[in-house]
Amino acid sequence: MKTKRKRTEPEIVMRGGKPTAVILDIEEYRSLLERLEGAEDLKMLETMRKKPLKFRKLEDFLKDSSGV
Repeated sequence: MKTKRKRTEPEIVMRGGKPTAVILDIEEYRSLLERLEGAEDLKMLETMRKKPLKFRKLEDFLKDSSGV
C-alpha cells in the first residue's frame, strides 16, 4: 500500500483562470478553525467589556434559574 505524502503547501484550485478553492492538510485546517474561534471569542469579550456590569442577588439568580 502506498503511503500518502503530507501536504506542506496549500493547493489552489483554478477555474476559468480564477482561484476557486484551496486544498490543505487537515491539521492545518483544524488549526485555522481554532484560531478563528479564538478571534471570535476575543471579539465577543471585547464587546462584553464595553457594557456596564450588572449584578443580581444570589437568591434572585437561583430563583430565575430553578425553572430551567
